[in-house]
Amino acid sequence: MTGLRSEWCEQTCAVCPAQELGPGQFDVVDRPGPEFAYNKDVGWRVAPSGTAVCVHPYRVGLPPGRYASAGEPLPVESARPAPTAAALELPTELVDLEGWLVAVLRNADPDGIFTAVARAERLAGERFDPRQVVAAMRRVLSVELANR
Repeated sequence: MTGLRSEWCEQTCAVCPAQELGPGQFDVVDRPGPEFAYNKDVGWRVAPSGTAVCVHPYRVGLPPGRYASAGEPLPVESARPAPTAAALELPTELVDLEGWLVAVLRNADPDGIFTAVARAERLAGERFDPRQVVAAMRRVLSVELANR
């Protein structure tokens, strides 16, 4: 498996290393955290070692692994990981809002999708500027609903 996956550009966060790096060129962890700070100079999160890090395995479609930093082999075929309970917690940083919205939508059953969207908008609007919430929701919904 080499090169950039075309689906990564629309299914991953705008600040994900998968937007520019190919498989195996970044690590994947199961959630954002202070140890994986967003680095404005490179445009994605990095580990303390400087390795690029994706914090949403359910978006990039790879299970957590130290692919770049430790040379772990990429899975030959794997099902897209489901969002974890931690991924369903409302983030504290705006940069993680889209990832959270994707997790909420992917966790919702088909009959409850509209309820999930309304609840997500309400909760996110309590923490972030409503205009930013609407913009994030538009970006996420355009991809997620098309893929259902």
